[in-house]
Amino acid sequence: MSNRLAHSTSPYLRQHAENPVDWYPWGPEALARARTEDRPILLSIGYAACHWCHVMAHESFEHPATAALMNDLFVNIKVDREERPDIDSIYMQAVQAMTGQGGWPMTVFLTPEGEPFFGGTYFPPDDRHGMPSFTRLLRSVNEAWRTKRDSVRTTTTALRKIYDVAQAPAGAPDALTPVTLDRAFRGTAQSFDARNGGFGGAPKFPPTMSLDFMLRYWRRHANDGALDMVLRTWHAMARGGLHDQVGGGFHRYTVDAIWLVPHFEKMLYDNALLVRLGAHLWQATRDAEVRAATERTIDWLAREMTSPEGGFYSSLDADSEGHEGVFYVWSHDEFARVLGADAELLAGYWGVTLAGNFEGRTILHVRQPPVHAAARLGVSLPELEAAVARGRVALLVARAARIRPGLDDKIVAGWNGLMLRGVCAAARAFGRPADRALALRAAEFCWRALVRDGRVWRVRPAADTTDRIVGYLEDHAALALGFIATYELTFDDAWIDRARAIAAAMQRWFWDVDAQRFFDTASDAEPLITRPRDVTDNAMPSGHSLATELLLVLAELTGDDALRVQATTVLDSMSDPLARYPSAFGHLLGAADLAVHGAVEIALSGTPGAADFDALDAAIGQHYVPSVVIAGGRTGLAGDIALLRDRPMLGDAATAYVCRRYACERPVTSPAELGARLDAAGRAAASLAGGG
Repeated sequence: MSNRLAHSTSPYLRQHAENPVDWYPWGPEALARARTEDRPILLSIGYAACHWCHVMAHESFEHPATAALMNDLFVNIKVDREERPDIDSIYMQAVQAMTGQGGWPMTVFLTPEGEPFFGGTYFPPDDRHGMPSFTRLLRSVNEAWRTKRDSVRTTTTALRKIYDVAQAPAGAPDALTPVTLDRAFRGTAQSFDARNGGFGGAPKFPPTMSLDFMLRYWRRHANDGALDMVLRTWHAMARGGLHDQVGGGFHRYTVDAIWLVPHFEKMLYDNALLVRLGAHLWQATRDAEVRAATERTIDWLAREMTSPEGGFYSSLDADSEGHEGVFYVWSHDEFARVLGADAELLAGYWGVTLAGNFEGRTILHVRQPPVHAAARLGVSLPELEAAVARGRVALLVARAARIRPGLDDKIVAGWNGLMLRGVCAAARAFGRPADRALALRAAEFCWRALVRDGRVWRVRPAADTTDRIVGYLEDHAALALGFIATYELTFDDAWIDRARAIAAAMQRWFWDVDAQRFFDTASDAEPLITRPRDVTDNAMPSGHSLATELLLVLAELTGDDALRVQATTVLDSMSDPLARYPSAFGHLLGAADLAVHGAVEIALSGTPGAADFDALDAAIGQHYVPSVVIAGGRTGLAGDIALLRDRPMLGDAATAYVCRRYACERPVTSPAELGARLDAAGRAAASLAGGG
């Protein structure tokens, strides 16, 4: 018999609809029952692609006796952290404070008022490795609630202090300077894993935001060491098991330090950040492997992660057929049977052996650069590349017959904004028409389905429900940045107007005048035990860093200095943490780079779609310029896009202006000359050739 989760819009909650647990979704009904019956709340938070969430569900939530104990002692609430990042953030802080670590599934025990007093992550069904069994934990927590209420209150009072810190105004600002960025670079570089790529040891997550900052630093300072760290890490990730060698896309992380054995879930936001980084890294290096892995990721997105209307789905599960990774790995015999005459060559290329490297099967990976692999295998590089291309097609066809991992088909606004931005960057860099079409369909869908009166919904509402989750700060900022990227791809002014409308709503509903920072939730959102504000970048950019970048980019396009002042206030208050803890602020460091060095502003005057205009636009796409802001169209028809004002065409030819703080170099009409200007434009000490 189904429980209350059966009608949820969340695929994760629906996964638990047949549990014998008397689950409630988060809401007033569950909280009222807890207060009326003076029962503690058992809050379980996870997400659809979470492997250990599935494990705990099978071991405990599907077990009748365990479920009966839960139902007898607690009011049980299940939350999808992807739908409700506010609830997840609040209680994750408490779990980390109590245990020193966090993760999912997250298990938190609350008072009827919603205050946490005990928590952890996964709990096994039996006492194991120093962890109590879940049932023993349930009885212990209930005993504490019944007989040690004073101790519970002492704990809730102590934990409340962690929330008070986030509500306090920022400390005395310390002006952001190039020295801040230098210190952040050195701090990041110190933890570089020179042997394997990435930063630190196992487990290894794609450090995409830190790599983006390192790439910026290379361009500003011609620091080849910074570029080497970025490129070596990309190669290690893309050649390893982290990257799906057959179908494209990147898994969540690897459990080892060498990028081989992944945790097999695929998340939209990880791949969004990697697509954008890949496009920029290719612009910087022209590296064929970078481009190939990036394009394969976009192809996977279009093939497996795009809704019929054009929006992007959230994730693919790590598990299928009850086991993690089984969809992605290959036995030696199956590999040989599928690939036939190419099998021996490609087994050598992808490391396929009889013993395997994962539970008797092989996670495909590439041990060497392709040119070295070809030499080792005794074939030419073109011969190897042709065999690999044939092999990918054959393996993908064979894999399609397997039982697929579960798809979480939620369409999350913020994640769609990040991926929209990534695909737009790739479309500009690689020039593939399919990428452009994918981006434009997604942008139109997001505007139509996720935005009302400038405000953004967190997820696409189901057609048969009026339930809507008001978007969070990250949703507004990421989607607006995605719309700006769409403008730079199309030069359709409507996208700037849409981004500005969202930015205005963001300032109205999320800005904290007293603290001079943003909240993560809107002022009219559901009241919780605290109003969350997380300024750190974690698995994805924080709403705080995305909002700061959005203000700076709009200031460059529109000439609105008030936006720049607001963003600079935020950044100055974060100057010391940026320098001291750079790994916690990867994306915010990108915004800091923009604030310190200023944007490279490019104004293209002419008619989009005309051959001369498009040639200049294509030249821009071939060059990596950090913090570039692009406007295009005819002077006088640009509405509020101040960057285009007084930037006339030279004669009848499309014309490009390369500017800093609206002071421009001599205009050019030649794509080659524009390219030369762009090569110099990103340097920290670049000077202008003339006034404008």
